[in-house]
Amino acid sequence: MSNNSSNASNASVATATSTGNAAPAPQPEATPVAAGRPSLRWRVVDIAVASVIGVASALIFWLVSLIYSLGVGDLIGLVMPGFQGIYNGLWLFAGPLAAVIVRKPGAATYAELLGGVIESLMGNQWTGMDTFSTSLMQGAFAELAFLIVLYRVWNVPITMLSGAFAGVAVWLHDIFMRGQAFTGQYITIYLVTSVISGIVFAGIVVWYLYRAIARTGALDKFASGREARAAA
Repeated sequence: MSNNSSNASNASVATATSTGNAAPAPQPEATPVAAGRPSLRWRVVDIAVASVIGVASALIFWLVSLIYSLGVGDLIGLVMPGFQGIYNGLWLFAGPLAAVIVRKPGAATYAELLGGVIESLMGNQWTGMDTFSTSLMQGAFAELAFLIVLYRVWNVPITMLSGAFAGVAVWLHDIFMRGQAFTGQYITIYLVTSVISGIVFAGIVVWYLYRAIARTGALDKFASGREARAAA
């Protein structure tokens, strides 16, 4: 090839580059990210808020226990044997509330257990180990509802399911771990009322409480808070 041809070729390439017509260099393919995949890693703020929920819940648990010990449980039982379960939801809300706000695995178990332990330290009518075991079961069962949907669905039905599972946990603990000899009718009524109470107090009430808190802007560091504010 002659020098003139070579120079002409080089000039053509330079002209194409200067006018922006040259083909861009190939870029490495981006790694795809799963759509809607939640972040399951705990942050310091997650631990702090779940702890606050646990501590605040403990104060309510303690007050609920105190009122129950003053004879409220007996009065409720006069309606129908086993109807006492309708009161149980007041001990179940910490787990679902922490779960819908923090949205991390273990949030429900951690908050419910922390609330129960602190309640026990403050003093109630049950032993420390008994309170520990029931709180652990309630938190773990509440967690199960969110685990089923892989921590990707956050709405009223799932929160109600969490409360219902927590109600089942109370029933299992009281019937089997406390070894109370109840009749078949009592067991059935106690299960149904515990589940209903869990759905109402730890499901419906918890969901709308979370939404009310989020509207204040207090949860803006959480996806749950930003989501609620955007929907408001």
